[in-house]
Amino acid sequence: MRNRRPTRLLATLTLAGLFALAGCGTGNSGAQGASGNSGGGSGSGDTLTLGVITSITGADSEFGKAQKEGYEVALDEINAAGGILGKKVQLVYLDDKSSAQEAAKDVDQLVSQYHAQLILGPYSSGSALAVVKKADTYKIPDIVPTATAANVTQTGSKYVFRLCATSDDYAKAICDLLKQQGDAKTMAIVHEDQNFGTSAEKAMLKYAQQYGFQVVDDESYSTKDLDYKAMLQRVKQKHPDVIYFASYSKDAVALMKQAQEIDLDAKYFTAAGTGFSVATFPQDAGKAAEYTLAAGQWDPSAKWQGSKEFYDKVHQKFGDYPSYHDMEAYAALYVAKAAIEKAGAYDAQKIRDALANLQMDTAFGPIKFDSTGQNAHPVIVTQVQNGKFVTVYPPDAASGKLLPTPPWSQRK
Repeated sequence: MRNRRPTRLLATLTLAGLFALAGCGTGNSGAQGASGNSGGGSGSGDTLTLGVITSITGADSEFGKAQKEGYEVALDEINAAGGILGKKVQLVYLDDKSSAQEAAKDVDQLVSQYHAQLILGPYSSGSALAVVKKADTYKIPDIVPTATAANVTQTGSKYVFRLCATSDDYAKAICDLLKQQGDAKTMAIVHEDQNFGTSAEKAMLKYAQQYGFQVVDDESYSTKDLDYKAMLQRVKQKHPDVIYFASYSKDAVALMKQAQEIDLDAKYFTAAGTGFSVATFPQDAGKAAEYTLAAGQWDPSAKWQGSKEFYDKVHQKFGDYPSYHDMEAYAALYVAKAAIEKAGAYDAQKIRDALANLQMDTAFGPIKFDSTGQNAHPVIVTQVQNGKFVTVYPPDAASGKLLPTPPWSQRK
C-alpha cells in the first residue's frame, strides 16, 4: 500500500490578486491560496467566499494538507451541483502555522478583510480553542472538523460546532477494547504537552480508573524534541501491559521506533488516533508501526453513503490514501453548505441558528449538535497489520481480528 502523500505545491495567490478576484480591495494577509471560481465578495455577486483556517506550515502541516484535500473534493462536488444559494463557492485558506496564536490572528483577518460570517477549522486542539474563543467574541459560528480536546466545546460558546468525537470518546473506546480482551491490568500514559495531549491524558486517567486499569506511569513530552529514549526507559522500568500515546505525526513515528530500539515491550501499544492514524504512519514508522492500535473516526469501509466514493476521489485527484482527517474536512464543508442554505442567507446569526438545529446525514455519518455544539460521532479502533490499517473494534464495524502484539525480539 502506498501511503506516502506526494509533495505538491500549494497554489498561492498574493493578497492583492486574491482581493482583485473577489472584488474586496487589498491589504496584508496570511492567506495561502484560494480555490473555486472568483467574483463577488464574501457573499455578494455570483461567488460565495468561505474562510478556512488550517495548518499549511509548521509541525501540523501534514494534517493541514489532509484537511485541504478533503475540502477540495467537497468544493468540486458542491460547485458541480450548483454551489450554495446558487453561487459558486471559493475557499480561502489561512495558515495558522501550527500555532494557536496565529490561528487567533487568522480569525481577525477573516472578519476584517473577508467579512466572514462563518469559519471552517482549524486542525489542532490548541488552535481550535483559540479560534473558538475569538469567534465567540465576533459572534461568528465556527465549524470544527477535527480537534478532539474536550475543552473545545466547554467554553460556554454558542458559536462552536464540532463534528468529530472527543478525547473522552477515544479513551473510552480503547478501554472498552482492552476490557474485552481481558488480559491487561496496568497502563502507562505518554502524551505531548499541549492541549490535545493533556486532554487525552485527563480522559484516559478518568476512564482507566473507571475500568479498573492501574496507571503506573504518566509521562509528558515536547514535540520539539524527538529524542524520547530517556522517557521511554522510565516507562520500560514500570512494565506496563498497555501504553497509551497521545501524539502528533513526527513524534508518533519517533516514539515507536525508539520503543523498538530500547526493547520496550507491552501487550498493547495504543493511541488517541492523530499521529498514529495519519495515512503515512505505517510507512514512516515501518515495522515499528505493526500491531499498534489507534482510536479513530472513519475508514473507507464505513457504511455511511458516499464513504468509499470519497476515498476513491481523493486517491484519484491527489494520489493519496485519505485518513479521517481528510473526511472530517470534507464533511465540514457539506455541513456549512446545509447550514447556509437552511439559513437562507450568508448571515452569521442565521447560520448559527441553523447549525444548532441541523440534522443531516453525511459520508462521515449523521450530524446533530447538542447544546454545547458537540456532534455525537462513533469511534472505531484500528490496528496496523502488514502496513495497513485494519478496523478491529467495535465488532459491528470490524473488518478484521485484533492480532496479539509479539515482543520485539520475536518480530521478523
